[in-house]
Amino acid sequence: MLSRLSRPRALALGALPVVALLAVVGLAPLPYAIAQPGSTADVLGEDKGKPVITITGAPVRETEGQLRMTTILATGPSADIRFGDVTDAWFRTDRAVLPKGSVYPSGKSDAEIEKHNLGQMKQSQDAAALAALGHLKMDPEKVRVTLNLADVGGPSAGLLFSLGIVDKLDGDGDGGDLTGGRTVAGTGTIAPDGKVGAVGGVSLKTQAAARDGATVFLVPKAECSDAEAELPKGMRLVPVTALGDAVASLRALEQGQDAKVPSC
Repeated sequence: MLSRLSRPRALALGALPVVALLAVVGLAPLPYAIAQPGSTADVLGEDKGKPVITITGAPVRETEGQLRMTTILATGPSADIRFGDVTDAWFRTDRAVLPKGSVYPSGKSDAEIEKHNLGQMKQSQDAAALAALGHLKMDPEKVRVTLNLADVGGPSAGLLFSLGIVDKLDGDGDGGDLTGGRTVAGTGTIAPDGKVGAVGGVSLKTQAAARDGATVFLVPKAECSDAEAELPKGMRLVPVTALGDAVASLRALEQGQDAKVPSC
């Protein structure tokens, strides 16, 4: 014969599976990475005592202002992310919870992923040089560009590398600086023909840029809405689809022609 349970006891017994499930979820690693604003670097400056951009075969001008490439800092592919880590990051504007597969290639070790990212950076640097020299109609066989930026992987600095090369060789085209002496930051991949591609993590990168003094942020046009999500106060977003767009917008800003500068 079955005995009838009192309501408190029935509730207590019914809660046991839920408590057990929460305990398992709290302890089990989850397939996510947690990202935050990373470092920025001025491509017109130096990295570890060496110029980021070195050019031979053409006159190079002195520059003022900064062009800062931006990064995000994400937990590693082998890091154990727990339920508590995710809930904490979920409610912070300076954190993002991302599927691990969207940050790192699946099935790769930490060392393999680092090698992959460094390979992407090298390809990005080569494309940046070709795009910049193509924009300026210079012969890449006569003008040689060497890019040096340690400990940074991935392709997202391409646009800023190209702009740095243009600024060092041509400035704003009228003897002034492409930056107008201000601190400009941004992100975006670059193709040899100058097309700019999306990169991800832009809402975190705008925060890194603001922290390091930037007031203008160049963003791939397709990512305008993401960039606006947590936009720091005083930061101006300038959407771009190609290197020529970015150069034209920076020249317009430098010349005080704000009406010619697009916005998100």
